[in-house]
Formats: sequence, C-alpha cells, structure tokens
Amino acid sequence: MSLVNLVVTLVVVGVLLWLVNTYIPMDRKIKSILNAVVVIFVILWILTGTGVLSGLNGIRIGN
Repeated sequence: MSLVNLVVTLVVVGVLLWLVNTYIPMDRKIKSILNAVVVIFVILWILTGTGVLSGLNGIRIGN
C-alpha cells in the first residue's frame, strides 16, 4: 500500500462521512454508530494493508 493511496482513501472516506453526517437527517445514535463502524473498518483496513494484521490470518477459532 502506497502512502498516496492511503492518504487519498482517508480523505475520500472522511469527506463521504462528513457529507452523510451533514446532509442526511438521522438520529444522533444512528450517526454515532455509523461513525464508529466506519472508523473501525478504516483502522482494520489500514492495519491489514500495512501488514500489521497479516499474521492473524492463520488463527482459527473453533474446529
């Protein structure tokens, strides 16, 4: 993952999240849940893209 790709993706996600929060009328609880889900997804995407979470692919839960 290149640094330019990372920065562009973060800017696009941030602008989209700002647009949703500003112009789509929603309850405050739904907006906070949406924001949390997007932030968690972006953090996991960054960690996977940089290779931090690549070692977790072999872990299996259950059978």
